[in-house]
Amino acid sequence: MKNKFSFSALHSLGLKIATIIILIGIIPFLVCVPISLRAYKSVSIHTDATNLMAQAAQYNSQIVTSGYILGEENNILDTELKSIADSYNGRILIVNSALKVVKDSYSVDIGKTVIWENIIHSMQGDSLYYYDDATKYLIVTVPLSNSDSEIVGTLVINKSMDYIDQNTDIFVSYALIGAVIVVSLAIMVAVFSAIHFSSPMIKMSNSLDAIIREYTDSLPEIHVFRELQQISDKFNEVIKKLQAIDQSRQEFVSNVSHELKTPLTSMKVLADSLNGSEDVPIEMYKEFMVDIGDEIDRETKIINDLLSLVRMDKSGAELNVSAVNINELIEHILKRLKPIAEKAGIEVVFESFRPVVAEVDEVKFTLVVTNLVENAIKYNDEGGWVHISLNSDHQFFYIKVEDNGLGIPENSVDHIFERFYRADKSHSREIGGTGLGLAITKSAIAMHNGEIKVRSKLGEGTTFDVRIPLNFIEKEVH
Repeated sequence: MKNKFSFSALHSLGLKIATIIILIGIIPFLVCVPISLRAYKSVSIHTDATNLMAQAAQYNSQIVTSGYILGEENNILDTELKSIADSYNGRILIVNSALKVVKDSYSVDIGKTVIWENIIHSMQGDSLYYYDDATKYLIVTVPLSNSDSEIVGTLVINKSMDYIDQNTDIFVSYALIGAVIVVSLAIMVAVFSAIHFSSPMIKMSNSLDAIIREYTDSLPEIHVFRELQQISDKFNEVIKKLQAIDQSRQEFVSNVSHELKTPLTSMKVLADSLNGSEDVPIEMYKEFMVDIGDEIDRETKIINDLLSLVRMDKSGAELNVSAVNINELIEHILKRLKPIAEKAGIEVVFESFRPVVAEVDEVKFTLVVTNLVENAIKYNDEGGWVHISLNSDHQFFYIKVEDNGLGIPENSVDHIFERFYRADKSHSREIGGTGLGLAITKSAIAMHNGEIKVRSKLGEGTTFDVRIPLNFIEKEVH
């Protein structure tokens, strides 16, 4: 239990938000402070070096023309250079063209030869500087030239850079104080944000739990974030659909029970009538047995239709798809339905605009055409007509089944594909309808990635428009 709680806490949205905000507060210090210190040090060294070079250039003429570069005495220059060296807490050397020290503010290396790469380069005319990180000294070498622009020596100035470390320590101290303040604020903001962002989620989770426990049937409106409101709205839509499905299933079970019970009840009444009577004429026996046979046929038709519907509704139901000549298939179906039409006095006309070959499941597609045409015949008046047309384009083929029969009431048009729904219940009973034909039709069309539309006017007739792809594309299962 403890491990489960720990795992859940680590994956908490509030904790992740808090962590991100704290990191946003800390990372700039971890990145910016070292970069700032490095930049400050680099700029300080470069600035000091530039200033020292400029100062050295000012003494060039005086050092050369006075013979100071040759080692001649000059108390004024001695004092000035010594003062400059002391102010820098450093040292000043004058090296002649032979690389010998002619003047030294420390007066310890006069007459010694100095061989150093920067001095040699300065003898060639380059002003250079070098920072010794170990001793914290900046060393500047500046060439000294005479009036003929000949380089006769090098002025070397050493300057202590201890102030950089001192300033760095002060900067770090202030940075640490700032870091503590920023981190503290970041933690407070993180806690507030974690609560603020996770609270609507927790509220939604509790509401979903209440729905699961059947305390409520919808999520409350959440106006904190637009995305959460959208999620809440979608959840409510899903819940309504699930409720509708549940209600539909309950109605379906009730309707199935009623439809299966009705023929059985009729057979029971007929059988009890025969069993409860004495000396029943043979004609009555025959009449009752015919009625019982009709009820058995009706029961069988209901069961067969239910089995067809269940097979189509079954998840992963497969289609036995093959290339079928739709023109020939419709002609074959109409030939089979011709006796029913002639008996009802209905004229059936088939109009084909072009040959159509499509990839369909022949058995299931036969159900589609049969149900539509048979309904058009049965729900019609004597002397009426049924018109079937077939057409296609480069992508779909189209079937239209039109009649001038009873029509469908306007308030029933949206429900005719529901299971066991009957727009005219009394007439449906008379002609033996089960209320499942159009539900089977729509399921079969949907399995072919097609669609069906209906237009009807009470007393004037009904038109069904079917559109199905010529080439079957199996839907991807995610």
